[in-house]
Amino acid sequence: MSKILVTGGAGFIGSEFVRYWLAHHPEDEITNLDALTYAGNLANLVSVESNPRYHFVKGDICDRQIVNELMKNTDIVVHFAAESHVDRSILEPEAFLQTNVLGTFNLVQAAVENKIKHFHHVSTDEVFGSLELGSAEKFTLETPYEPRSPYSASKASSDHLVRAYGETYGLPYTITNCSNNYGSHQFPEKLFGLTITNLIEGKKVPIYGDGKNVRDWLFVTDHVRGIEAVLQHGPTQETFLLGGLTKDVSNYEVISQIIRLMGKNPDEEIEFVRDRAGHDRRYAIDWSGTQAKLGWQPSVTLEEGLRQTIDWYVENEDWWRPLKEQAAGFFAQNYRKRA
Repeated sequence: MSKILVTGGAGFIGSEFVRYWLAHHPEDEITNLDALTYAGNLANLVSVESNPRYHFVKGDICDRQIVNELMKNTDIVVHFAAESHVDRSILEPEAFLQTNVLGTFNLVQAAVENKIKHFHHVSTDEVFGSLELGSAEKFTLETPYEPRSPYSASKASSDHLVRAYGETYGLPYTITNCSNNYGSHQFPEKLFGLTITNLIEGKKVPIYGDGKNVRDWLFVTDHVRGIEAVLQHGPTQETFLLGGLTKDVSNYEVISQIIRLMGKNPDEEIEFVRDRAGHDRRYAIDWSGTQAKLGWQPSVTLEEGLRQTIDWYVENEDWWRPLKEQAAGFFAQNYRKRA
């Protein structure tokens, strides 16, 4: 039996991990530390809240006292907690530095002091910067870091901190750098949730710039399966890349696919808006090394994942409608029509 501390377990990916782990590992216990910022939602965990192997603690990873206290009774740490929306990092960068850098520092420091057996850090492919459209290049473990937004810079800093604590203090760590996630329970400010809910509401779907930007889309359950493979089979002091696609798909193409799956016409539903500042042009991640070493690979196609995601949002309006109302000011500020 392992006692696992999950940070940010009320968020999109963290809550998927909590639900998945409790269902597939009946011998383990999970403590979820989450500050319940705007993207943290206990409604994501209703299905497990009465599970005796699950414990919730409201608290901030920047609070050294609570972090250290929880580490005293922990074997494994899985660190999801982060400010993660690039658009918000452009508007309010300080919060990203506080949580993603100083919060991670508190965690690795406490992990060393309490002799944690395995510290897993969840990161992003955005730390590698941007690739050229139309090129065959992909991010690999040899790709140098070149973050281009306050969000990706803060995540790059946290990656470096984790590795430094491994080298200097012997922290037994692993890191996963994943591509863009999608699936159920994702805060509807992110691209797919915004697209689906706008279509349900009869609103236009905003796309930044010319819509040619490319992302590597990873279904959230496949991401969690990748972390599971790392925790069970991955050697420590190593980094693993997790991605979902094998060919490029532009934002315009994937949004058009969602619109068609929902029975609508992309030409009538898309609205091009002012581009994001410093908008990375293309991401593509080479996850073949993780597949070779751990036997992991995505289990659903993009179309299958999109269908599951659409169905979830259609069936759970009571979950996302209050969140969109809460974020109305952000949407108005961020998605402005092109001049």
